[in-house]
Amino acid sequence: MGKLLKNLTKRELMMVICAVAFIVVQVWLELKMPDYMNEITRLVETEGSKMSAILKNGGLMLLCALFSMFASVITGFFAARVASGLSMGLREKVFKKVMTFNNKEIGQFSTSSLITRTTNDITQIQFLIAIGLQALIKAPIHMVWAITKISNKQWQWSVVTLCAVMVILIMFAVTVIVAFPKFKVIQSLTDGINRVTRENLIGIRVVRAYNAENFQENKFEEVNDELTKTHLFTGRVMAFIGPTMTIIMSGISLAIYWIGSYIIDGTKVVDASGVPQMDGVVKRIDIFSDMVVFSSYAIQIVMSFMMLSIMFVILPRVMVSVKRVNEVIDTDISITSGNTDKGLPGMEGTIEFRDVSFKYPDGGDNVLHKISFTANKGETVAIIGATASGKSSLINLIPRFYDADEGAVYVDGINVKEYDIHALRDKIGYIGQKAIMFSGTVASNVAYSIDSPSEEGIKEAIDIAQAEEFVSKMSEGIESPISQGGTNVSGGQRQRLSIARAVYKKPEIYIFDDSFSALDYKTDRILRTELKNKTGDATKLIVAQRIGTIRDADKIIVLEDGAIAGIGKHKDLMKNCQVYQEIAYSQLSKEELEDGRE
Repeated sequence: MGKLLKNLTKRELMMVICAVAFIVVQVWLELKMPDYMNEITRLVETEGSKMSAILKNGGLMLLCALFSMFASVITGFFAARVASGLSMGLREKVFKKVMTFNNKEIGQFSTSSLITRTTNDITQIQFLIAIGLQALIKAPIHMVWAITKISNKQWQWSVVTLCAVMVILIMFAVTVIVAFPKFKVIQSLTDGINRVTRENLIGIRVVRAYNAENFQENKFEEVNDELTKTHLFTGRVMAFIGPTMTIIMSGISLAIYWIGSYIIDGTKVVDASGVPQMDGVVKRIDIFSDMVVFSSYAIQIVMSFMMLSIMFVILPRVMVSVKRVNEVIDTDISITSGNTDKGLPGMEGTIEFRDVSFKYPDGGDNVLHKISFTANKGETVAIIGATASGKSSLINLIPRFYDADEGAVYVDGINVKEYDIHALRDKIGYIGQKAIMFSGTVASNVAYSIDSPSEEGIKEAIDIAQAEEFVSKMSEGIESPISQGGTNVSGGQRQRLSIARAVYKKPEIYIFDDSFSALDYKTDRILRTELKNKTGDATKLIVAQRIGTIRDADKIIVLEDGAIAGIGKHKDLMKNCQVYQEIAYSQLSKEELEDGRE
C-alpha cells in the first residue's frame, strides 16, 4: 500500500495534512460536547440554577455540533479529492504500463484480468482512501483522547468499556479470519465473469449462428452463481457486525447506568436522624453528571473501535486489489527499447534474418528454426506455408512483438534490439491478420495516430487500398462513422481500410499478415498492382495462403514446420520445391499455373 501512496502529488499530500488538521478539530469539538452536557446535567439537578446558564451551555453545545459537521464536510471533501486523484493516477499508470506490454505480458495476465485490475481493483483502493483517510486517522485520535477524558472516572465503568471493546475486537478478528480467504476468490471470480461477458460480446455473431445462446447463458450462470454465493457468504458474515454493534452499544449504556445507580445509592450521606446531608446530595449529583458524560464518551470509544475494526475488515479485500495492481505496475517488460533511431546509410528498407530461432514463452519447442534470408529495398517478399508453419511468428519478430531466442533480425542494417522501439515501428506499416477498427470515422481510422492528417493524403490512401468505391457510397464519405471493432462494415472493407491506414503512413516497410484473405481475386490483383506502382520504393513482406496473391513476388519463402523449405521465384519453386508444388496444385490447375491465371 505504501508503494501506491507514493503516487500522491504534493498537492494531494497538502490535502491530506489539511484533512488531518480538520479531523483533530472535529474530534476536539465532539469531545467537548459531553463537557457541556455534564454542566447542563449538573445545573438541572442543582436547585436555584438559572435558565440562562443552561441555555448558554446548550448553545455552546449546538455550536460545537455545527462546527464539527462543517469540519467533517471539509475532511470528506479533501478525502474524496485525494482518493479520486490517486485512483486517476493509478489508472493512468496501469494503462501506460499495459501499453508497454508485449504479447508475453498480456498472456501472463489475460485481457479480462487487466480490465478488472484497471477498473474494479482501483475502485476498491479509491473507496479505502476516501473512507479510510477519515476513519484510520480519526478513530485512533478519538479513541485515545476519549480514554484520557474518562481515565479519572469510576473504575467500574472503565471495566465495562474495556469488556465491550474486547468483545468488538474478538468479533472482528473472527470476521477477518472467516471472510479474508474469500476476498481473493471474489476478485478472481470477477475476472472470470468479465472474461465470459467479453467472450460473449466479441463472439455474438458466432453465438447466434450456432444458436448457442443457452450454452453461453449456462456459462455465464455458472460463474455468476459462484460469484453470488461467495458474495453472499461474505455478506452474511459481515451482517453480524451491525446487530452485534447495536447490542454492544445499547448494552454498554445500560451497564453504565445500572452500575451508576448502585454507586449513587451507596453515596447517601445522612445524619443520625436519617436526613440526607448536602455533601451527599452534591456528590450524588456529580456522580450522576459523570455517568451521563461517561456514557457518551464510552459510546464514542466503542464507535472509534468499530470504525477502526471495520477498516481492518475492508482492508484485506483492498490489499488483494493493491497486490493485483502492483503486479501489473511491477511487471518486468521482456522487450526493452534500445537507443538507436536510424539505420545505416544506404540500407533503408532492408530486412535480414540471420539464423533466427524462436519459441513462444512457455510454449515448448521452437516454432522457427535457423531462419536466414534478406529482403532488399523495394522488393516484394512473400511467405507461404501450411497452417502453423510459423509464418506469422516470423514477421512478428520484425516490429518486436516478440524477440528472437537465437540469431538476430536486422532492419536497415541494425539489429532490431538496438532500435528505440518507437523509431523501429515508425519504419513499419503493419496490417495484421485481424483488421482492427477503432470507434471514430473512416478518416480517423486511416490517419490513425497522425496529429495533423491531410484530407488529400487520406483519400489517396483509400484509393490505393481500393476502398474508395464503398467509402464514397457511405453517408458522409471519409467522415462517416465507424463503430468499435468496425462492426458496421464488412470484413473485406475492414481489410481495405487497414491497408489504407498503412499506406497513409508511408513507411519504409510494409508487413501484410494474410491481409488479402477477405478480398476477391479481382480486388486482390488490382490492389497489389496499385501498391507496386504507388509504393515501389518500400519493401513489402506478404504472408498469404493464396498462390495467386504471391506468385508475382520478387522472392517467395516457403516454410514447413518452422524451417525454410525453399526460397525463390514462383517458377523456380514450381520446379524444385515439393512443398510449394503441393500448395500450388491444391489451389490451381496446371494450366492456370502455367498461363498465370488466378
